[in-house]
Parts: sequence; C-alpha cells; structure tokens
Amino acid sequence: MSTDPAPNPHATAEQVEAARHDPKLANVLYHDWEAGSYDDKWSISYDERCISYAADRFRLVAGDTGWPYERALELGCGTGFFLLNLMQAGVATKGSVTDLSPGMVQAALRNAKGLGLDVDGRVADAERIPYDDDSFDLVVGHAVLHHIPDVEASLREVLRVLKPGGRFVFAGEPTTIGDAYARRLGALTWKATTTITKLPPLRGWRRPQTELDESSRAAALEALVDIHTFDPAALEAMARRAGAADARATSEEFAAAMLGWPVRTFEAAVPPGKLGMGWAMFAYRSWQRLSWLDRCVLSRVVPRAWFYNALVTGTKPTR
Repeated sequence: MSTDPAPNPHATAEQVEAARHDPKLANVLYHDWEAGSYDDKWSISYDERCISYAADRFRLVAGDTGWPYERALELGCGTGFFLLNLMQAGVATKGSVTDLSPGMVQAALRNAKGLGLDVDGRVADAERIPYDDDSFDLVVGHAVLHHIPDVEASLREVLRVLKPGGRFVFAGEPTTIGDAYARRLGALTWKATTTITKLPPLRGWRRPQTELDESSRAAALEALVDIHTFDPAALEAMARRAGAADARATSEEFAAAMLGWPVRTFEAAVPPGKLGMGWAMFAYRSWQRLSWLDRCVLSRVVPRAWFYNALVTGTKPTR
C-alpha cells in the first residue's frame, strides 16, 4: 500500500497564507489544485504533437545518441508530459516519476497506465531524491528547476542517482529576461480579456465569476511557486559546480513566446471549449512558424539570454 500523502485539491485561505512563507508548501498546494485541469490548461497531450515537441526539446540540448536509455527518472513530473512523451518517442524504456504534489503523481501514473507505459511514481522532494546512488541512466525535468529552492543541491542529487556516464536534461526553464516580458504580456492579456468580456455582446465569452476568482486564487499561489529565473550561462555554470561533466545550456522561443503567452492567457480566460479546433490549429501552426523563425534566424542574432526557455544538460563523470 502506498504511503504517499493524499492530494489536497482545494487550498484554504489560511493554507495559502502559510504558503507565503514556505515555497515547498506553496508548490504542493498549487500543483494539487491544478492537477485535474493541468493538461487542458497547457494543451498537453500524449499524441504525435507533444511526442514530437518533447523529443525535439531533448534533441536540441542533448542530441539523439544513446537512445533508448534503459531507466529514466523525471523530477517535478506534473502530469507526466515530458517523460511519458519521451518514452513514446523511444528515448527511454522504463520510467519513474516524482513530484512534491501527490495530485500530480497520481495524474502522471494515470496517464502512464492509459498509455501502457512501464512507470512507477513517488511523492518526493527534488532536493532529497528517494532513490539509491547510481540508479538511473537518465534524469529529466520540464519546467521544474525554477520551483526548487536550492537548485544546485537538487542537481547534486540528480548526479548522485545517475549511473556513471548517465545524462540529465532539463527544459522549459524561464530565463530572467524572458520571464519579464512573458509575465507582462500575460497580465495585459488577462486584464484585456476579462474587461472586454464584461460587455453585453461578449458575455458568452466570459467565464463565470466564481471560476475567474478561482483562477485568481490559483494565480496567487503560482506567484509563490515560481522562485527562480535563469541566465543560461549561469545555469550552465551551476551544473558544473554541482559536479556535472559536459554541462551545456541553450535557449529557445523568442518570437514564439511573444505569441504563446498571450494565447495561453486568453485560452485560460474564456470558457473551456469556446475556441474550438480551428483556434487550436491556428495557435499551434503559428507557434510552429515562429519557432522556425527563432531557430533558423533569430538564434543567430539575438542573445540566448533573451529567449524565454532555457535548457541544460550534463553527464555524471565516469569513474
């Protein structure tokens, strides 16, 4: 029988107040709150679209040699987006998922079971990973490092549980400059959408006020769980200090982030299902085109610190 704690999907005002002084509690409350709707909120799927996205992020920073890794661990797994799609792409054979949030671990395991993947899971602190030394061939994470109070301690733990020569790959981490413009664009979009949809002709596009209030409470927690932003060069140096060999950081999404954050915020502000498949394909194809522009043109002239997403990889030194 599992000894993991049960999820707490509805934090009280008192718990939110306590979380202001405890970033780990904030992470548990926020991610338990979001676990049931997280895939819909971020347009996460486990089909070819997200399989290709996850594999491309992995290739961007770590290449495609060494596949498949036999045993992989995901830190801060959320609903399993990164590892489960990497496994479907052939990157890893067997997986373990961990998260501070019991609700997210449960969601990831449900998704893994539905996909027929060999995955186990545990509620775990990324600064004290509950696995033995030299246990994994690969450790991955997506949008997790910026939630961890002591990132360097977590990277040391990652290297401890990796086998000699094993690799880690973390993607989806906000850069300091990218986070500044993304938050500004998101705030402006939220304010514009929730204001305009008060007009009588557009009220059908407005979520019920109770749902908007719930989103605002979740946003208050979200502001507490996003602890860090990163400069890619500094993230690379941190990985080296933790003991990684061959540490390398890169970044992606500049023009694509300028579109992506307003799009995601707009989608969160209107009723579910209101936009339809036509909107989804417009958003996805526009993101693809701007990502091509970022990759093939802007990456040659724009400093890597200006792009929104940072990615870092490294290996455990061989004995």
